Amino acid sequence: MHTATTSSMPRIETPGSAGTSGDSASRRGLRSINADAVAVETDAVTGATAFVVADGVGDHLLAARAARMVASTAARVGARDGARAGIIVAQQELLHELPESSADSVLVVAVLPAAGRPDRPCEVAWVGDCRAYRWNGRVLHQITTDHTVAELWRARGLVPPPRMNHLVTTSARTVRPADIGYAATGSSTGRLLLSTDGVHKPLGIATIKALLADGNTAGVIANTLVETALRTGGTDNATALVADFRPPVPNIPANGTL
Repeated sequence: MHTATTSSMPRIETPGSAGTSGDSASRRGLRSINADAVAVETDAVTGATAFVVADGVGDHLLAARAARMVASTAARVGARDGARAGIIVAQQELLHELPESSADSVLVVAVLPAAGRPDRPCEVAWVGDCRAYRWNGRVLHQITTDHTVAELWRARGLVPPPRMNHLVTTSARTVRPADIGYAATGSSTGRLLLSTDGVHKPLGIATIKALLADGNTAGVIANTLVETALRTGGTDNATALVADFRPPVPNIPANGTL
């Protein structure tokens, strides 16, 4: 039996027709503990909002504590200083507060621009195999590339054994700053998905696209993604965060000129 919905991220709503709204869902798979974590932070100065999904490495309490710590730190710092800075400071905090080597996590950070301002890029940073996708209303784009042994094999034209998909090459504890994954989208408008591998690996790109294209709210879609992943054979903890960004519509004078 899977646990009921748990979400460490409050629903995000910005009043008006422009802004960011989001919600998340998480379920424990066939693990003794749900070591996934979600965090969100809007910086009072920059106005940017950072969304984070983290996946603790291992099935134990230290993994869960590590995931919660790096998620909250990366969200706070990321909203102020950018997605990559969020991971760097999260690593410093993790090493200082949880020196045990088994306290580790992978994570993905996405920073959306301030609500009510013109559309600008969304920046994404990651370590490990949490992913970020963007649905722009027509095309689903996987922004991140898994930091796994399997991806290293594929880059060399080799076919990896299935177990290699679960062996990460970077983590919050071990990554060097130069090895942090980073990407920026051309636009933030649309729907963003951050997920742990318990969601995207069982589902596949076609199913994820179909669910994100659904007209339901972010909360409904996040829950559907998680439930579908577990129902189709997923055994890992499954966490999905869905966020929608709507830039302001420019005011067009009656004469049609700007």
